[in-house]
Amino acid sequence: MTSITLYPLVGLLAGFLAGLLGIGGGVVVVPLLVMALGWQQVDADLALRLAVGTSLATIAITSISSARAHYLHGNVRKDCVWLLLPGLIFGAIGGVFLGDALSGRVLSLLLGVFFLLLATKLLIGLRPGREHSLPGRKGMIFAGGSIGLASALFGIGGGTLTVPFLERCSVPMRQAVGTSAAAGIPIAVVGAITAMWVGNASETLSWATGYVYWPAFIGIVLLSVPGARAGALIASWLPDSLLKRVFAVLLIVVGLKFLMG
Repeated sequence: MTSITLYPLVGLLAGFLAGLLGIGGGVVVVPLLVMALGWQQVDADLALRLAVGTSLATIAITSISSARAHYLHGNVRKDCVWLLLPGLIFGAIGGVFLGDALSGRVLSLLLGVFFLLLATKLLIGLRPGREHSLPGRKGMIFAGGSIGLASALFGIGGGTLTVPFLERCSVPMRQAVGTSAAAGIPIAVVGAITAMWVGNASETLSWATGYVYWPAFIGIVLLSVPGARAGALIASWLPDSLLKRVFAVLLIVVGLKFLMG
């Protein structure tokens, strides 16, 4: 009964915050799931791995509609996606294996640092430096591998890393966002499948496959979309500067929580 009532609320809140603040769901879903699983008395290390794996599984579903919309508007650079794809796939596999190999404390510290860096970027308005052209095939594969590894390690879709990279490579912002949405699909799909394969949560937790917890997955997928619509509606009434500061404060709080364990 706890799962039936709790995780749809997590999905609603995650979608609302994502729509309100204009962020990828994984940045919100992972800390919310860690909290929710903690309320269910799940071991802290296992809760963190389940949050990452389940977040990837939800992104695998929710990112498809986003990528399709961008594709229909002509904002997906297919050449970039294909060049990044090998790196994204192998990076996502490596990120899940790395997360499984690390201790829960080290993974929590890395997540804390990651969220604080995101908050810093928002507060001081960091923009990509001097623009360059897209690198060659090997450079794109390396970039895809780095993005895939970090994204799967932290349970995010990759937009946080892909968009700045493409912007720096002189890709227009709309195309960078659309291409990032498409690139997030292989990261999430491959990462989620790998998390289901390497995880062992099913030994201690019912309704789990590897590191994917199905009650949380279903609740988030069902209610994150209406939550995002409500958040986007409210966001249209508020100034961008306020939303950016609110998001930065939220990231700082979450980052400090992960750092303190």
